Amino acid sequence: MEILKKPILTEKVTQLTEKLNRYAFKVDHRANKIQIKGAIEAMYGVNVKAVNTMKYVGKLKTRNTKAGMVVGRAATYKKAVITLNDGEVIDFYSGI
Repeated sequence: MEILKKPILTEKVTQLTEKLNRYAFKVDHRANKIQIKGAIEAMYGVNVKAVNTMKYVGKLKTRNTKAGMVVGRAATYKKAVITLNDGEVIDFYSGI
């Protein structure tokens, strides 16, 4: 099971990072807080102070086509917000 899917890089998360030293990741929906903390510490070599998780239900999507109305749903996902100890950072752009 791959615990960390990808980091979430939005304006809202960037503000959290600058003000409160928090980072957000999309994670596997079966992963718990202990597994997420271990994966972050192993991958980035930082000390995690706290992990907050939340589940998002995919938005309902509809569109009109020649065949009529098509109704579907975007994928559901789990998000983890990681709080790091003071003075520690994760640099996502170092490998570019």
